[in-house]
Amino acid sequence: MSCGEPHETDCSEILDHLYEFLDREMPDNDCTKFETHFEECSPCLEKYGLEQAVKKLVKRCCGQDDVPTDLRAKVMGRIELIRSGETAPGHDVTATPQDS
Repeated sequence: MSCGEPHETDCSEILDHLYEFLDREMPDNDCTKFETHFEECSPCLEKYGLEQAVKKLVKRCCGQDDVPTDLRAKVMGRIELIRSGETAPGHDVTATPQDS
């Protein structure tokens, strides 16, 4: 998605890292770039608002559920593999269930 207007930070970059922004998992200067972009770009601001609402809904509906320790460890392990650019032996971490 793009609004068709030129921005200092491209819409595709904003949307690719939207969840990092929502989760405050990026440096402050990157957060500032996102906030500036949202002031200039209503389609991205709308997408941000939608994703923020979904995140709040999920937290409200599922936030009290306990996550099994082994599941949490597996998910965190996969996240670390993805961040390091590695894949688990015999697993394509980018594959969707339909791809398997």
